[in-house]
Amino acid sequence: MAVEGSAGDLLKVVTLLGAAVVAVPLFKRLGLGSVLGYLAAGLAIGPFGMGLFSDPATILHTAELGVVMYLFVIGLEMQPSHLWSLRRAIFGLGSLQVVVCGLLLTGVGLAFGFPLGVSFVSAMGFVLTSTAVVMQLLGERGDMAQPRGQKIVAILLFEDLLIVPLLAVVTFMAPPDLAGTAAATSSRWGTIGLALGSLVALVAAGVWLLNPLFRVLANAKAREVMTAAALLVVLGAALLMQVGGLSMAMGAFLAGVLLSESTFRHQLEADIEPFRGLLLGLFFLSVGMSLDLAAVASNWPIIVAGVVAMMLVKALCIYGVARFARSSHADALDRAVLMAQGGEFAFVLFAAALGAKVIDPVVNANMTAIVVLSMALTPLVVLVHRRLATKPGVSMDGIEAVDGQAASVLVVGFGRFGQIASQGVIARGASITIIDNNVQMIRDAEAYGFKVYYGDGCRADVLHAAGAHSASAILVCVDNKEAATRLAELAQTEFPQAELLVRAFDREHVLELRKKADVGYLVRETFESAMAMGRQAILTLGAAEEEADEVMEHLRRRDAERMDMEAAGGIFAGRALVLGNQVKKAAAHPVAQEPA
Repeated sequence: MAVEGSAGDLLKVVTLLGAAVVAVPLFKRLGLGSVLGYLAAGLAIGPFGMGLFSDPATILHTAELGVVMYLFVIGLEMQPSHLWSLRRAIFGLGSLQVVVCGLLLTGVGLAFGFPLGVSFVSAMGFVLTSTAVVMQLLGERGDMAQPRGQKIVAILLFEDLLIVPLLAVVTFMAPPDLAGTAAATSSRWGTIGLALGSLVALVAAGVWLLNPLFRVLANAKAREVMTAAALLVVLGAALLMQVGGLSMAMGAFLAGVLLSESTFRHQLEADIEPFRGLLLGLFFLSVGMSLDLAAVASNWPIIVAGVVAMMLVKALCIYGVARFARSSHADALDRAVLMAQGGEFAFVLFAAALGAKVIDPVVNANMTAIVVLSMALTPLVVLVHRRLATKPGVSMDGIEAVDGQAASVLVVGFGRFGQIASQGVIARGASITIIDNNVQMIRDAEAYGFKVYYGDGCRADVLHAAGAHSASAILVCVDNKEAATRLAELAQTEFPQAELLVRAFDREHVLELRKKADVGYLVRETFESAMAMGRQAILTLGAAEEEADEVMEHLRRRDAERMDMEAAGGIFAGRALVLGNQVKKAAAHPVAQEPA
């Protein structure tokens, strides 16, 4: 019997994997995306399809770990300084969108004839956008790190935080026989205290325990133990938040943020990635299984009307808020299409409302079906929008995308800096590949005989296609500070065999690059030209060539010493040293003075 039970469990695993392996490539080949493939596969094998699974809720609960791990990986990319820079988008734009959408969707519920409490809970469940669906769609099209993608991520983070106060509100909305006693009030305060305690414990562990733990494990040189530790951190943070009554996904996100500046960040991301992808796919499969076709068939008028009304109202609301926040028409429309659906946290909210008798089982079944249908329809709506949207005004005619190039030197960015930096390599006759994402610049370069390929250097697949994996040197010449830093980190991780030469914008950028990437050569874009002008100024004052060279070499040494001290944290000491040196050298070299 035990063998039969094991065979049955193994059959379920094989069925899940087989459904994903068949459906996802097929749907991607048809241009429908992987999310829709997972959802369709789940519907086909679920209790309302072929009936191979009878309890999708159990699988959904396990598969939510995919969302948890996704948020952990996102957290690893969100250094506290970067997260702080998004504070206005998270709390400003996020709260504005939630409040406006909540009010309008509550009005939709009232228009359908539901009581105020039922309308509010249903509306707020639909306000909570599906993090899994949106993140997957953003990742597939490479928009996660773009400004419009970052705003969407910020709003999703705020909505994930919102589940905690919403659950508290549902508790207070419970009928008097459930929530009116002093014991219930005491229990609420106890719940709040437990949540705060869990949050403090997680932050304390992240600040004082995680980095020492991974340092010890790294010294042990046991790769499988590092993988186990990565899973322990993610699942432990999720468990701690769940015990505290908070969002598991938010716990994993906070753990990721706390480890975002760790030297083990890339290793953790690589260890978690396979599990994240599999569990996230399982999550979409279980969502497809959860679509109760019988409930849809018996209540199809209100469910279909609810899906259309709520998706349309939410999309219009998101578009209006985005335009009010000065986003472009294209970005506002894109955000509205991506986020016009309910999400996985709606299931948690509806279950809590059902347990507190705020909504009845019929409303719960109908709203769950509405949310699942909206999640299933979103990839289709995105696909239609992509095909119907107005194409960008810039023509790509004659522009060749990078595809399988190979050279000893890869130059990323061919603006005024990259054009000069590449001349020496070209003059020496070395093989070179140049990529840029500015279409007009590519055309202008072609007119002067340069072959420049189109590609975004911040994407690993583009760098691979450009031959970075076989290049001896990678020159990062992009005219964007954030892109240069991200590209340097990516190149160091993915292509360690290549010498990395990076254009920096100022001293702060040099220090940032030194902190985040092992760059072989750094040069500030104005440093050498300013030094050349300074040398000529000394000659103009009557100095000999040897004296001018000696003074400039002295300045270079002092600049390098000061940079090393600033990198080590001794910024003020470095500046004091410079000022002291200026006083001492003034008599001997009055022309060698420089500002600190």
